Amino acid sequence: MGLQELQIFAVAGVENRQLAPNFLPCTDIGIRNSMSTEKKETMGFQSEAKQLLHLMIHSLYSNKEIFLRELVSNANDAIDKLRFEALSDGKIMPEGTEFGIRIDIDEETKSVTVSDNGIGMSKEEAISNLGTIARSGTSQFLDSLTGDQKKDSQLIGQFGVGFYSSFIIADEVVVESRSAKLSSDEAVRWSSKGEAEFDVETIKREEVGTSVTLKLKSSEAEFADGWRLRGIVKKYADHVAVPITMKQVATEEDKEPEDEVVNTAKALWTRSRSEVKEDEYKEFYKAISHDFQDPFSWSHNKVEGKLEYSSLLYIPSKAPFDLWHRDSPRGLKLYVQRVFIMDEAEQFLPLYLRFIRGVVDSNDLPLNVSREILQKDPSIDSMKNALTKRALDMIEKLSSDEEKYHSFWSEFGQVLKEGPAEDFGNKDKIAKLLRFASTESKEEKQNQSLAGYVEQMKPEQEKIFYVAAENYHTALNSPHLEIFNQEGIEVLLLHDRIDEWLVGQLQEFDGKAFQDVAKGELDLGSLDKDKDKKKKEEDEKKFSDLVSKVKELLSDKVEDVRLTNRLTDSPACLVVSEDDMGMQMRRVLESAGQAVPESKRIFEVNPSHPLVEKLKKEEDSDRFNNLALVIFDQAKLAEGTQLEEPANYVARLNDLLLELVG
Repeated sequence: MGLQELQIFAVAGVENRQLAPNFLPCTDIGIRNSMSTEKKETMGFQSEAKQLLHLMIHSLYSNKEIFLRELVSNANDAIDKLRFEALSDGKIMPEGTEFGIRIDIDEETKSVTVSDNGIGMSKEEAISNLGTIARSGTSQFLDSLTGDQKKDSQLIGQFGVGFYSSFIIADEVVVESRSAKLSSDEAVRWSSKGEAEFDVETIKREEVGTSVTLKLKSSEAEFADGWRLRGIVKKYADHVAVPITMKQVATEEDKEPEDEVVNTAKALWTRSRSEVKEDEYKEFYKAISHDFQDPFSWSHNKVEGKLEYSSLLYIPSKAPFDLWHRDSPRGLKLYVQRVFIMDEAEQFLPLYLRFIRGVVDSNDLPLNVSREILQKDPSIDSMKNALTKRALDMIEKLSSDEEKYHSFWSEFGQVLKEGPAEDFGNKDKIAKLLRFASTESKEEKQNQSLAGYVEQMKPEQEKIFYVAAENYHTALNSPHLEIFNQEGIEVLLLHDRIDEWLVGQLQEFDGKAFQDVAKGELDLGSLDKDKDKKKKEEDEKKFSDLVSKVKELLSDKVEDVRLTNRLTDSPACLVVSEDDMGMQMRRVLESAGQAVPESKRIFEVNPSHPLVEKLKKEEDSDRFNNLALVIFDQAKLAEGTQLEEPANYVARLNDLLLELVG
């Protein structure tokens, strides 16, 4: 079976660069060299965009300065995209172009402008990218908001704030842009006050690229200060590989302020690890992911030899909203000799590691590399294998901190469980990273590793026992666990929808086979005691007539009826034949609309239970049938299965209760 049936659909992010290839929400109200050439049009925001804008303004008040990080990051992306386009179309970029990002402040009008000379936008792209949130899941994202500003701001961090963060500090935002593919007469001006509408018009603009001008709110005048903005650039964007320039503060009255570069302007991943501070790693992650929470961990590495490349991988602290959309854009940012090639190069990591963010920069790939070339280049397989091992090593290192790893597992555990099927070569490595709930922990927290389970096994125990159920509480209270609880044998409680499928892919761990305690005849191997075996033989003779009568009554409902040695407190249970599909897997397939082969289960009764003793002695056929059917239905309820005829069950139970009370 495929993994598609095991997915849930969560909400996708609103990271602007994923809206359209040429998105570049970096603008300069730079009205210089621009003039309107057609009538202004007023349009309404898409309803989801209106809600998100309102949320930005009211929930991210404590993270205001991220607006500059977002605009600079988008400007840098626009430059990267123009560089890439120029590889196949040399005319799109004039010879000798020096790329850069500029931040201008007008203290008099209290406005800030961020400009770039990147790919730019057409009028249609501006309307599409700035007026709508053209991604699936936006409504689901908005529905998940709690109204608690602190919690909601964290959700927005996972969603990606992008261009819309400008409205946190601005009364009005004006975007002017000219696409590198269009003439100076086909530029666009987009403006909005972040409410219900935006204006758009065609203008004349000589420069290729985009400028975003923020007309600051009166309460946000602090951002019209050069020193304040320099500090934000150093904090959030020092790693940006193109120069970010600002006007230097004049030291003499008669001297014109000069331009100065305010960032290091060197790609962080090209620097030595000893040169890069922890805070720089964190801010670089936030810039490339559009998240504003620190990552769990990262790994920076340079490979030399037959293949030469640098990589910087990150484990986010929160799952993105599109994690379960397996077809959503994903992968690492790919650079070749520090030239940007593509945003989501999925060829370098397997799908089960789709939550990993980062950058890979190769010296061995051609500059005109495409997705098709990547699929055929043998060096990609070598890089993928190495990067996958590095990512798994990073996760393994994280697992040494139990509290932090539990947080990681809560976010990404179900995705990691896809690994053994997709990556056979690393199956054992992935298996060591898996975590499960168990009967020993007595809590839903999944914190038992397979290595930990094997280490705690009884000396004579030969198998790893598990029970699969619809949810944790059903698994914990499964009647199939009774003999294991009595004997002090740990059982894994598998309640994620993917779990039974996962165990089928693993089959064994550390030489120990997995055994479903609700499947086949219970075989405890050397754990079985001789006295228990002898009692079972005696019971089979003593209860043979009862078993025959129940088998005849339930002939159309079950495959067989037999005595059980797995129950201590319950009167009966249902088990699956050894070669049949487990109930959890059956439910998953049925909920996905897939055909599931018909199969009857085995009804096991506990000869030591008073109800079964009562049933054995019952001579009235109607009472016998009623009691037997009630016990059968209770076995279904105990495992979480819905009754086909609940009204009949209630009627039979009521008849028995009325007799009991006289």
